[in-house]
Amino acid sequence: MAKIALFGANGTIGTRVLREALDRGHQVTAVVRDPAKLTEQHPNLTVTTGDVLDPVSVAAVAKGQDVVVSAVGGGDGPGHIATIKPAAESLVTGLRTLGDTAPRLITVGGAGSLRTPDGKQVWDAEGLPEFLLQIMHAHGDALDFYRTVSDVRWTNVSPAALIEPGERSGTYRSALNDLVVDAAGKSRISVEDYAVALIDEIETPKHVGERFTVGD
Repeated sequence: MAKIALFGANGTIGTRVLREALDRGHQVTAVVRDPAKLTEQHPNLTVTTGDVLDPVSVAAVAKGQDVVVSAVGGGDGPGHIATIKPAAESLVTGLRTLGDTAPRLITVGGAGSLRTPDGKQVWDAEGLPEFLLQIMHAHGDALDFYRTVSDVRWTNVSPAALIEPGERSGTYRSALNDLVVDAAGKSRISVEDYAVALIDEIETPKHVGERFTVGD
């Protein structure tokens, strides 16, 4: 079983990743700004405070772990711009200080940069609101940064175009840089199945040093 440090454990995606990891028997250290807001209790769960934007805090939390997972978000568009790429840089900087003992890094990505069946990218669609474009490009900028990193074992997991709470089927389809769509051209995944895919990647690494995406 893996020892996992999870940033953003009380967010929409983070709570599902936390539950999936605990249900599979992993040991999780949930890293949050306010421990009082995390009500989950489990024998394999430790809750601690930390700051994903502080490399020193990242290194302190990551030491001795097998995997660091970042499920942090930014709320609105400007919040994502202020959080996602800076968090990526902080996570990598912190892990670098641990050298060869650094754990893997798995981060929640975005769908905006994925290729669509018409050969464009999701963020090229007409009529997208500005706040959504800001969120998409914040994740895209972080992914561009990760792709320059060769000395930290990173993986970026992009969801389908639509990700929302739903049912856990335990199944999903995956691709690297192409949006996963169904027969009707729709791209979606439940947050629960996204968490399944992320924990699967922890248990059976297939995408070290690259981005992959999942959909129903």
